[in-house]
Amino acid sequence: MPDAPAPPAAAGTSAPPRSNAVVAVLALAGIVVSLMQTLVIPIVPELPKLLDAPASDTAWAVTATLLAAAVATPVVGRLGDMVGKRRMLLTSIILLISGSVVCALADSLVPMIIGRALQGLSAAVVPLGISILRDTVSAEKLAGSTAVMSASLGVGGALGLPTAAFIADNWDWHILFWTSAALGVVAFALVLLLVPESENRVGGRFDLVGSLGLSAGLVSLLLAVSKGGDWGWTSGTTLGLGAAAVLILVAWGWWELRARQPLVDLRTTAKRQVLFTNLASIALGFSMFAMSLVLPQLLQLPEQTGYGLGKSMLTVGLVLAPQGLVMMVMSAVSASITKAKGPKVTLMIGSLIVATGYGLNILLMSEVWHLVLVSCIIGAGVGFTYGALPALIMGAVDPSQTGSANSLNTLMRSLGTSFASAVAGVILAQMTTEYGGFALPAENGFKVVMAIGAGAALAAFLLATFIPKRGAAVRAADPEGVREATPVKA
Repeated sequence: MPDAPAPPAAAGTSAPPRSNAVVAVLALAGIVVSLMQTLVIPIVPELPKLLDAPASDTAWAVTATLLAAAVATPVVGRLGDMVGKRRMLLTSIILLISGSVVCALADSLVPMIIGRALQGLSAAVVPLGISILRDTVSAEKLAGSTAVMSASLGVGGALGLPTAAFIADNWDWHILFWTSAALGVVAFALVLLLVPESENRVGGRFDLVGSLGLSAGLVSLLLAVSKGGDWGWTSGTTLGLGAAAVLILVAWGWWELRARQPLVDLRTTAKRQVLFTNLASIALGFSMFAMSLVLPQLLQLPEQTGYGLGKSMLTVGLVLAPQGLVMMVMSAVSASITKAKGPKVTLMIGSLIVATGYGLNILLMSEVWHLVLVSCIIGAGVGFTYGALPALIMGAVDPSQTGSANSLNTLMRSLGTSFASAVAGVILAQMTTEYGGFALPAENGFKVVMAIGAGAALAAFLLATFIPKRGAAVRAADPEGVREATPVKA
């Protein structure tokens, strides 16, 4: 029988009077943080002029956020388990506000990069919020609340693009960051007023060596993956960073297995349910980001290419916005299936829906409504998978490791998106067509990327089949079956 710890005591108690408010506030905080992923997209082409810097340097305004998020997510998740999840949630939102203000005041490259890095440090808000829900929401509401919190990632990203494009088209670009700072202040105040602190804390000594090792390994890996296309995949810098990442992460794993209080409990991570959920998360992160790369380009390329639709960035945002609403609606359906059949089934269904969306996209890509339909189908699948992943993780780890385990799972999805960006970049750079003296991605290049996205979703489905059956996985979504054997704290 698969290993699975008893459910958290707090999750088995009756719902606190303001549990609905807690869910709403945490989801809002997740949306605000996920806005950071799309906030800068409309102004990326203009950054060299706005910041008076080469395009190769202004790209760090995006890369800095990616690196900071990768470093912060597992570290902040572990600190949440140790000193309090709400405390670290508030700290993350403060970093978001600070980074937004720095960017809002920036007129040159260095402060912009610093501000974007500070924004990236807030990336642990969603896994922290999911962990807080496990400790504060009643068992019957846990699956639905977790799905809503997870969907906030997609909702924020989908709604952020049209909003950012509208602001950038009509006002000074600094308003983008003042807006995000204001939203951060609102989220901070609501969390402070309405979200309780969890009593599940492990205390102990923070694994500083482990955090430095993981950070160094992740930064080396992500730099090699995200900048390899610019530096050259066979350049000394790219290969050197890749080799350094391997060596550092191997040494880090050796340290973690011997540390008394490790940053990441690798023995728990090696459990079948956790391991295959995290592997499926990498595949899903890859698959979901492929859409973010393909659809905006198809919409914006000139109509004269024969496959581009010649639309503005604002139109791109409006086309993708319904996807976020579909994710939120599907989160409720996802929760119902999780309660009835378990999160493994939900994950498998979601993966197949995502793969179907990509398959349709290969056939339907010549009209705006085609892309709206495809993005909504993929969004529906994402709504299923985002709700299932944390339920699977929480069904297999001790309550004292919830923050760390959820943060590691979020990191796995982020790694998948980074790999997708690199692979798609190589394909679209190699498969080109001439237009007006410039090389543009060819139609077949987009179809290849979509086929790979479908393949990644099917890989997630296959990996999910190795997750233990409902007996272990259901505990996160419906602990009723084991509550009688588990003492509940007063």
